[in-house]
Amino acid sequence: MSSNLFIAEPTLEVAGQGASIGGECSVGLLDAEEARRPAFSQRPQARSVDYTSEAVAETRLINDLVQLTKPRIVVMILVTTVATAMVAAGGWVSIGPLCLLLLATAMVAGSAGGANQIWERVIDRRMARTANRPLPSSRMSTALATAFTASIGTLGTAILWLGFGYEPALVGLATWVLYVFAYTPMKTRTSWNTTMGAIAGALPMLIGYTAFGGSISSLTGWLLFGVLAAWQYPHFMAIAWLYRRQYAEAGFCMTTTVEPTGISAAVQSVVGSLAVAVCSVALCFPSDSIVPSALATVAVLAATLPMFRASVGFMKSRDDATARRLLRSSLLVLPAVLAVVTMRVFW
Repeated sequence: MSSNLFIAEPTLEVAGQGASIGGECSVGLLDAEEARRPAFSQRPQARSVDYTSEAVAETRLINDLVQLTKPRIVVMILVTTVATAMVAAGGWVSIGPLCLLLLATAMVAGSAGGANQIWERVIDRRMARTANRPLPSSRMSTALATAFTASIGTLGTAILWLGFGYEPALVGLATWVLYVFAYTPMKTRTSWNTTMGAIAGALPMLIGYTAFGGSISSLTGWLLFGVLAAWQYPHFMAIAWLYRRQYAEAGFCMTTTVEPTGISAAVQSVVGSLAVAVCSVALCFPSDSIVPSALATVAVLAATLPMFRASVGFMKSRDDATARRLLRSSLLVLPAVLAVVTMRVFW
């Protein structure tokens, strides 16, 4: 996942017509000249750093290890973990166990991000936005990255198991396996990778939920999962549109490269936005208390409305401006909905 808000590149003329929700990867569907253009021909090359010979080596090594974990994704996961833990507990949670949970969750999520970068270290060299990562730029060895990724993943899973029980540990392990062994290889094979990524990306919701008393079979837990899974469609369809040429050049199979008119991406964005609203409204009715539930419903509908309108706008006019508007609106929806749902437990 990425939160990049801007990419300066010319509008891509599309060749294909018609829509599909998912399909096999084929760069032939993109404009031929665009698809043949070298990904890195006019972009600055990555600069290598020797960790052992520079005074800043230690700081740079730490920065690269952090970058290997995809820290922005980890932060988003931790925010959702706090919210779901409080929903499961029905109120405030003790700071000590919460910090331990966040540490373990960050380790598992960071390990999955690191394994993803190890897997894609060659293909990442073809994209300007990923070419300067530690592995494709050759600043870090694959052996060091593998050792670090395996260590934090194992330690994080062990902390979840010993500190919070087998359910959050198994959810964390399932997240890691799906993200690394299902989502990552699917990215170069089929545009259905977005669906697999949405599942893997939403599962951490259940780590926080089960760690603080929630059951894996609880409807509330799966509604929380549904909010995050559905939210990823408008969010990532906007990114897939803005970066469509880089994805095609690098060989990634995204909805916007398989079906370059953007119709499929727009449909998925609208459906995803509606699904976020439905799951959020359902979470506002955990009891028979009508007035608080009604107020919470109004609040989550108000929070999700801008993303829905931006999705409809992207469907009407599929260009970089509407995609960028959709991406920006999606960044506000998730924290707003989680804030309302979390505050709802105190009413």
